[in-house]
Amino acid sequence: MLQRTNVHPVPDDGDRYRKESGSSVSMPSHSPQNGAAGFSLIELMIVVAVIGIISILAVPNFMRSRLFANETSAIASLRVIVTSQITYASTTGNGSFASTDKLVEEGLIDAALGSGAKDGYNLTVTADGSSGFTVIGVPITVGTTGERGFFADQTGVIRYSEDGSAPTAASPALGTTTAPE
Repeated sequence: MLQRTNVHPVPDDGDRYRKESGSSVSMPSHSPQNGAAGFSLIELMIVVAVIGIISILAVPNFMRSRLFANETSAIASLRVIVTSQITYASTTGNGSFASTDKLVEEGLIDAALGSGAKDGYNLTVTADGSSGFTVIGVPITVGTTGERGFFADQTGVIRYSEDGSAPTAASPALGTTTAPE
């Protein structure tokens, strides 16, 4: 007795054939010769428009987060310099504060921080011997690399200005919203 199989006859054109049910089917390749089409101009324009809308929404958020990261780095840099100054004065400096060059030479800060510019901020350290020191950080480009300026001295309090200018000891302390009276 003959057993019947599920074979579907298909004209053999060299590319297509079917095997028994349950087996894989070879599909023809898509090429211009067999009538397959690509994307239409409308479809491509829609994709470009969607990408444009996403970039309009995402780029400002990216720039804002970069600006915030630069400000956070500037605050951290001021803290490192304040700590280094206090360490220097209590050990090697015999009560006197040092220039950034001396702090780099003593290994208390790295050369990148001692260069005076880091992560979009210019940092200026002024040491007044044993009477104190100041550290000022201002954005290289206000509104692009940072919005606020920062100040610290031997007290360790970090102060700021909203407009990116160099703050002073009379500026509001970080974490407050108004200037002290």
